[in-house]
Amino acid sequence: MAEEEVALRLEAVDAELQGVQAQIAVLCDRQARLLEEQAELRQLIDCCRASEEDDIQIIEQDWSGNFEWDNEASNLLLNVFGISTFRRNQREIVNALMSNKNVVVVMAAGGGKSLCYQLPALLRPGIALVVSPLLSLIQDQVMGLAALGVSAAMLTSTTSKEEEKEIYRVLEKGDGNLRILYVTPEKIAKSKRFMSKLEKCNRAGRLSLVAIDEAHCCSQWGHDFRPDYKNLGILKKQFPKVPMIALTATATGRVQRDLQEMLQILPCERFTSSVNRPNLFYEVRDKKQVAADVIEDIALFIKETYPSNESGIVYCFSRKECEQVADALRKRQISAAHYHADMDSGLRTNVHRRWSSNQLQVIVGTVAFGMGINKPDVRFVIHHTLSKSLETYYQESGRAGRDGLPSRCVLYFRPADVPRQSCMVFSENTGLQNLYAMARYCQSKQRCRRAAFFQYFAEQVQECNGMCDTCAFENDVVEKDVTEYGKSLVQSVMDVAESDKKTTLLQLVDLWRSQLRQAGNHMSGVYGHILQSQTGDKEMSKDDAEQIILQLILDGTLREDFQHTAYATNAYVKAGSAARLILQGKRKVILEQCEKRGPVKTTLDDCAMQSGMARMLDKLRQTLAAADGGLFPYAVLSSEHIKRLSSQVPTSITELDEIIGKTKSSKYGEQIITALNEYTTKNTDDPDTKEASSSKRVATTGGQARQTKRSRNA
Repeated sequence: MAEEEVALRLEAVDAELQGVQAQIAVLCDRQARLLEEQAELRQLIDCCRASEEDDIQIIEQDWSGNFEWDNEASNLLLNVFGISTFRRNQREIVNALMSNKNVVVVMAAGGGKSLCYQLPALLRPGIALVVSPLLSLIQDQVMGLAALGVSAAMLTSTTSKEEEKEIYRVLEKGDGNLRILYVTPEKIAKSKRFMSKLEKCNRAGRLSLVAIDEAHCCSQWGHDFRPDYKNLGILKKQFPKVPMIALTATATGRVQRDLQEMLQILPCERFTSSVNRPNLFYEVRDKKQVAADVIEDIALFIKETYPSNESGIVYCFSRKECEQVADALRKRQISAAHYHADMDSGLRTNVHRRWSSNQLQVIVGTVAFGMGINKPDVRFVIHHTLSKSLETYYQESGRAGRDGLPSRCVLYFRPADVPRQSCMVFSENTGLQNLYAMARYCQSKQRCRRAAFFQYFAEQVQECNGMCDTCAFENDVVEKDVTEYGKSLVQSVMDVAESDKKTTLLQLVDLWRSQLRQAGNHMSGVYGHILQSQTGDKEMSKDDAEQIILQLILDGTLREDFQHTAYATNAYVKAGSAARLILQGKRKVILEQCEKRGPVKTTLDDCAMQSGMARMLDKLRQTLAAADGGLFPYAVLSSEHIKRLSSQVPTSITELDEIIGKTKSSKYGEQIITALNEYTTKNTDDPDTKEASSSKRVATTGGQARQTKRSRNA
C-alpha cells in the first residue's frame, strides 16, 4: 500500500515538474521579449532626451536671426557655391559655428553637410582643418572646391613629398591663400610633425575651425566604428578655443553623446534633421536561388528603368561577389566595374573617377565604397544582399538621390543570406539584434518600409506617400499559420542535437525537405499529416522552408550558434528559448505571404532628365567638365541648376548669374547661354521653350504695367 502511495506521489511530482518547466519556458520567452522591448525603449528615451536638449538650446539662442556676416554669407552662397537658398538648418549651423560654438550635426544624405563647414571656412580668416575617413571623398571635395576657385589641399598617403612640404610651410609661415586642409584621422593619430605644424598655425591665430566628417565613426555604438577616430579628442584639448563641428548622416542619441564625449565638445549645439528622404522609393524583392537568375533580374531592372545610363551602385557581401557581379553585368551590356579594399589604390581611384564622370554607369562595391560619397545624381542603389543593420542600410541606400530627384533603393532578399551576415556581426555590440531587425524589415510584406526607419531612429512617423513597395501596390497579403511546420522543424533540430551533430540553415532545409518527402510518399506520421493539413502537396520549396526557419529564429524558437574553424566562422541552428512552447502548443508561428501583387497606387517619376533641354544641358556639363581638367560633371552644373535653367531659360549673363552664381557664370556662362539660345531656336515646340517664353512674357508685361503705374503716379 505504501509503495502505491509513493508511486502516486511520484506521478504527481512529475506532473507538477512538467507544469513548472512549462511555466519556466513561458517566463523565459517573456523575459526575452521584455529585454528586446527594454532595449528599444531605452533607445527611444535616449533620442527623446537628445531632442529635448536640442529644443532647450534653440530656445536659449535663436540661430536664425540676423548676424553681421549675413550679407557676405549670402554673397558667397550664390556666387561661389552657386546655391540660391539655404537648406533646412544650414543657416543656423553656419551662424552657430561663426559664433565660436561647438556643433554636432545629424543631417540625412543630400542635406548639404559639407556646406556647413565650407562656408564658415571662407567667412572666417585662416585655415580650416577637415578630418575625413575616405581618400576618395577627400579627393572629390578638393577637386570640387578648386573648380569653385577655393584654395584647398589634402594631406594623405597619396600626397607627394613636395606638396606635403609646401603645406607644412603654409601652416607654419602663413604664406599663400590656403583656406581648407583635408586630412585623414590617421594623420592626427600618427604624425607628430603634422601636429607640431598645426600647433604653430593655431598659436599664430590662423586655425579657423575644425570639422570632423562622418563623426559616427568615433563611437563604438556607431555602425562604422573606426579606432583612429578615438584619438581625435586631442584636437579639442590642444586647440580649446577653436570651434569644432562634427557631422554625420545618422546617429542615435547614444552615439551622439558618445561622440561628444570622445571629441570633448560638451556642451555643444546640436542640430538634428529628419531621417526621411521623400524622393527615395524603397523596395524589397525576392532573391532567386540561382546566382545567374539574380544577375538577370538586376540587369533587367537597370536596362528597363534606366535606359539613358543613369548612375547607380550595386552593393555586394564579399569582394569576390563584387567582381563576379560586375563581370556578369558587363556581359549583359551594362557598363560596370567593381570596387573593393583589395584593389590597388590607383585602380580604385580610376574606377571611382570614371563612375563619377559618368563614363561608367554602375559601380559594384562592398561597404568599402560609398561613405560620404559626393556624387549627387545616383539614381539607384541595389543591394545584392541585405545589410548588417537598418542604420547601415539607411546609409548605403541613402547614397541615391542626393540631388533631391526621384531615385530607387532595391534590396534582393533571401533568408539564407542572414547567416552569412550573422557570422560577421555576432561579436559586435547588439550585432545580432540589429541584423535581425534588418531581416524583419525584409520579411515584412505589409509594413511601410519608411516606418521602420522612423522607429529605429525614434522619430515620429511621417507619410510615405506611396514611396515604398508595401504602400505603392495593392498587394494581396495573407498571414499563414505555419505552426505545424514550426513544430516539425524544432523536432528535427532537437533530433540532430541528440545525435551529437550540427546543422546549418541550408543543411536544415535539405534535411527537413527530405523528411517531408519521405513522409509524403506514405502520407503517414507527423510530416505526412502536416503536408495534408497545411498544403495538400507533397513538396516543400526551398524558398518556403528558408522563410519558415528564419521566422523561427526571429521569434526565438530557434537560434544561431557560432563556432570557429581554422578558416571561418560557421552559424549552426539550435533550439531556442521558446522551442518548448511551440511543441506544447503554446505559441503560434505566423508567416506573411504576398499571394498577388496588385496595381500600382502611386507613380514614381524615374527619369531625372526628362525634357530635351535637360538632356542637352546634361551633355553640355559633361563636355565642359572634360575640358576643365577632368572635373566631375556635377561640379559644373548640379541637377538643381539644370532644373532651374530648363524652367527659366536665361538669355543673358546677368540672368544666369542669379541661377548658378558669378563664379560658374564667369567660367561657363557664354557656352551655356549659346547652347540655350541654339536649342530654343531649333526646338520651338519643346515644352520648356514654350513655358519659358510664356513666363518671360508674363514678367515683361508685369514690368511694363508697373512702369506705367509709376509714370501715372508721377
